[in-house]
Amino acid sequence: MDYIQKKRDYLKKLEEICILRGFSRETIKSYTYNVSRFIDFIDKSRLNLNKNGVISYLLAQDVSINTSRLQHASINFFFREILKKPFTLEEVPIKKKKKQLPKVISKEKIKKIIDLTENLKHRLIIKLFYSSGLRLQELINLKRKDLDFERGVLNIRKGKGNKDRISLISKSLKLDLLKYYSKEVFKTEYLFEGRKGKYTKKSVQKTLDIAGKKVGIKLTPHMLRHSFATHLLESGTDIRHIQKLLGHSDLKTTEIYTHVSTKDLSNIKSPLDNL
Repeated sequence: MDYIQKKRDYLKKLEEICILRGFSRETIKSYTYNVSRFIDFIDKSRLNLNKNGVISYLLAQDVSINTSRLQHASINFFFREILKKPFTLEEVPIKKKKKQLPKVISKEKIKKIIDLTENLKHRLIIKLFYSSGLRLQELINLKRKDLDFERGVLNIRKGKGNKDRISLISKSLKLDLLKYYSKEVFKTEYLFEGRKGKYTKKSVQKTLDIAGKKVGIKLTPHMLRHSFATHLLESGTDIRHIQKLLGHSDLKTTEIYTHVSTKDLSNIKSPLDNL
């Protein structure tokens, strides 16, 4: 069967059901992209649009575990909601997540990164990631009206899972922001702008890459987010408050930071020191 002829209808229905379910724009984009690639594979391979075709497709992909899991979720949703042919995890297994501890940067190194970043916009980006625990998309979506210095909060609109939340905003950001506002000529309501509207993911990632190289590390948004959470935990902040600031729906997700915090370890003496 020529599935390419049906592809447009499939993707249209998929997008519609995602919108009705209230999925975020990023999720809709990922689901339609993955399903589109899957249908192309099935058509070229002359395989059937069934669970065996899904298994063949997933086995043929040379991708990371996280990407494979997203492909599985996208196709699973497509089969269940559009084709009405749901399959179980027993029929089409999903790759297990790797249990990796979050990468955390020391306070000293973060200060050094900030001090070495001369560009005002770039310095603000780094400070916001670290001071508020933002995800990459959340930072890009920030609007100037979302920063509330009077209340000392940052309003995060439609974060992961399409949920709104508030986070901290550092008082030390205010002066940098006022300097930034005085120099920038804004064309949109977004805090960070590029040539065509709001800043892109690639621009932010490049900014962090350049800043990280100055201290010899590969710097990412999530490293600064992890450091935000871990340093709060080490300073005595209740883990449930950290959970809310990060936007975690499950406390177990936040509890991973207890494995990288050195708060309790600092009170333990190495046996070598007792010799």
